[in-house]
Amino acid sequence: MNSDKNILKAHEVCDWLRIPKSTLYKLCSKGEIPGTKIGKHWRFDKAMLESWFHKKIKESDTKTNF
Repeated sequence: MNSDKNILKAHEVCDWLRIPKSTLYKLCSKGEIPGTKIGKHWRFDKAMLESWFHKKIKESDTKTNF
C-alpha cells in the first residue's frame, strides 16, 4: 500500500515540475498528466508521475533528433 510520501498534492507537483498551478490543472483536465481528482482536490501518485515525466523527456529527445 502507498504511504503518504507517495501521494503528492497539486502544489508539490507544481514545485517539482516548476510550473504554475493553472498549467497543472489544465494538463489534468485534458488527461495529459496522470492524476485523480478526489472531491475538489487533485492527487498524484509519485511513481506514476515520475514515469510520465521520463516518458515525456524521451518523446522530446526523439522529436529533437530529427
